[in-house]
Amino acid sequence: MTGTDWHLPESFDFGGQEIRWGVQGQGDPLVLVHGTPFSSIEWRRIAPWLAAHAQVFYFDLLGYGQSEKRAGQDVSLGVQNKVLSALLDHWKLGKPDVVAHDFGGATALRAHLLNGRDYRSLTLIDPVAIRPWGSPFVQTAHDYEKVFAGLPAYIHEAILRAYLAGTVFHALREEELALYMKPWLGAEGQAAFYRQIAQMDQRFTDEIENRFGEMRCPVTILWGKDDDWIPLERGQELARRIPDAQFRVVPDAKHLVQEDAPEAIVATVLDFIRRS
Repeated sequence: MTGTDWHLPESFDFGGQEIRWGVQGQGDPLVLVHGTPFSSIEWRRIAPWLAAHAQVFYFDLLGYGQSEKRAGQDVSLGVQNKVLSALLDHWKLGKPDVVAHDFGGATALRAHLLNGRDYRSLTLIDPVAIRPWGSPFVQTAHDYEKVFAGLPAYIHEAILRAYLAGTVFHALREEELALYMKPWLGAEGQAAFYRQIAQMDQRFTDEIENRFGEMRCPVTILWGKDDDWIPLERGQELARRIPDAQFRVVPDAKHLVQEDAPEAIVATVLDFIRRS
């Protein structure tokens, strides 16, 4: 499936804000949760393969991708777990398999540990879970949101290009990079990009860090060996904190494993859910 084929035809109202979502396939439910600064587009190569074995649900987090963006919006990790929980109710999914990346990992963990959502299995891909997190750029943009949001569009675009380029081991083609950049361009997109950075706060992972021993489902952790954003050692520590967690390293991959090695994700998820 190409990026131009990727669309989220369904709409869900979350507190008067629109969440866009889609579904493919038949079978046991499987939910995909993307990270930042991405959108559900990161699953475009993966969802069709998983949909041959499961009913695959995916969505754009609040303030991301095709979901609603607005001034003054709360798009922090403190709300995204509530979005996921509300969607699970809307979809009538009691105990799905969940695959979550980056901020999506924190979202899935928070929904499980704070909102009581049960999963049949949980696959985490380079998740935000243990402090410290946040690159030097993120820390600077966090402190100067208004300055960055007011930058000329061409400077913002150059920053965005450089930022996204650091997520992959194998350089993105121009058309691939454009897919990830599109939601963050224009006045609305630029403001939304720095809004989500300004609301990044480690207290949201602090709330669950000491509870990883309470996980109620099998967990597999997949990690890009060359991840510059969240180092491999952080993933190894997370695996130590979650009882019986399986830990797998993906060679020649950075933070966005979906682009560097989508086949590793498909193989890992299918193997994991068959054993769960």
